[in-house]
Amino acid sequence: MKLIRYSGLVLFLFSLGLFLGSFFLSSYSLTEKVFTSVIKSEHKGTLQPAMQDLFNKEYALSIPFVNDINEAIEAVNEKARSEQRWGDVIWDDYSGSLTRASNQGFVPENKLLLFFLIYVVGALGALMFIIPQIKLNGPPGIKNNRIFHSALNNRGWIGMLTGALLIGFYILLYFFPAYITNWIIIVDPIQKLINPSATSSQWFLYGFLYTFAVLVMGIRMIIKYRHSKYQIFRTCSVMFFQLAFAFLLPEILVRLNQPYFDFKNMWPLDYDFFDAWHINTLTSAGGLGVFMFAWGITLFVVGVPVFVYFFGKRWYCSWVCGCGGLAETAGDPFRQLSDKSLKAWQIERYLVHGVLVFAVIMTAGVLYSFITGSNSIAGIDTYTYLRKPYGFLIGSIFSGVIGTGFYPLMGNRVWCRFGCPLAAYLGLVQRFKSRFRITTNGGQCISCGNCSTYCEMGIDVRWYAQRGQNIIRSSCVGCGVCSSVCPRGVLNLENRDEDGRFNQPILLGNDSIEVKN
Repeated sequence: MKLIRYSGLVLFLFSLGLFLGSFFLSSYSLTEKVFTSVIKSEHKGTLQPAMQDLFNKEYALSIPFVNDINEAIEAVNEKARSEQRWGDVIWDDYSGSLTRASNQGFVPENKLLLFFLIYVVGALGALMFIIPQIKLNGPPGIKNNRIFHSALNNRGWIGMLTGALLIGFYILLYFFPAYITNWIIIVDPIQKLINPSATSSQWFLYGFLYTFAVLVMGIRMIIKYRHSKYQIFRTCSVMFFQLAFAFLLPEILVRLNQPYFDFKNMWPLDYDFFDAWHINTLTSAGGLGVFMFAWGITLFVVGVPVFVYFFGKRWYCSWVCGCGGLAETAGDPFRQLSDKSLKAWQIERYLVHGVLVFAVIMTAGVLYSFITGSNSIAGIDTYTYLRKPYGFLIGSIFSGVIGTGFYPLMGNRVWCRFGCPLAAYLGLVQRFKSRFRITTNGGQCISCGNCSTYCEMGIDVRWYAQRGQNIIRSSCVGCGVCSSVCPRGVLNLENRDEDGRFNQPILLGNDSIEVKN
């Protein structure tokens, strides 16, 4: 079994190395033919002289090629601005399309082979490493032995390297997608399989990698928590929703000439839901598009309070959400790194609710502009000062670069805990109007601290358990891991009547002395 694991690790590292190395496996040369086929007719006259020196010039890397393309376009735009020819300013992003069309060499000629070696072999290697744990770890039950001595799981050099790779990937994905053209091309075979008329994009690459990670690491999650039916259920749930609703269904809708739409995503997490372009896209798509728009509104207006009342915020954060799905699967090895201090809780409350307020103000401004046709409120441009900063700071930096890149540094729920406006909204409902709670049998608690250690949301669960007090924190996502790691059965996830939910501490067991305020 150990030989199988080590062989799987070698295969996975080979695939990972090939994925990273494929960044360097192409050359780039812009020809006049490529220029003519990609650039719009109204831009050819101004761009061709600016790019004349780039024609037939060989580049070994995408970075200098993309930079030269962007510099040529910016030179044209700068001249147009200086002469106040605002209609001649080029807003189209040609860097990605020109880079892809100019790509030559091993990657575009062998993309199916590379897809197999990177993703199929990588998945095989990962599963060979994961599945033998069924035998090697003994009987079912969570094994966290030596986790704080691990270079990956406790901010060691492997964890730091992993974090740096994730942060670097998100920066490239969000802000320099043309640089990673090779990675985008490699997933083109799976894009063609779903929609033959489409070509892969940066967002298809992201969706595929996201789903790949959730599915592979979801199998690890099921094996690790196989003694718990609840953990198996919710892991299968997030795997299904990520694969079917977040990845496949939107692509199938596009193939059927319908709007791209994720039926499980909702405002305020889906912060561009009320953007003018999005509303116009849905409402102009016929009956199905109107249904999508109505569904999106109904989900956060009616669905959130109803489902949170009966099940707590776990119905979304731990069973459905893609962010939660990645955190619970790929992020599970890092859950013990969440900060349990009171100071972190104070920062969490101000930050996550501050983002929610920001989202509400931004959305109000966007809707005002859409309804009135005015781009400003009291002289404040709604796009420049609301929508654009929110998209950059929250939609890109916080949710992606920090939210996932900081898994090995701050735990797997950094975004969910400190930045997700939907989590804040769900949490407010859960805190004050829900049947959900985690009950504690304080008389059985031995203060081992497992519950607090492995709470991904940074809740000091032991503090509540020692006092025999229900856990009804707004941040709790109901993952149930605190209950799963408890050796004494102290913690239990329950949906009951609201009576007694805000209980008082109990000093000596659940049927003994209560502390009255």
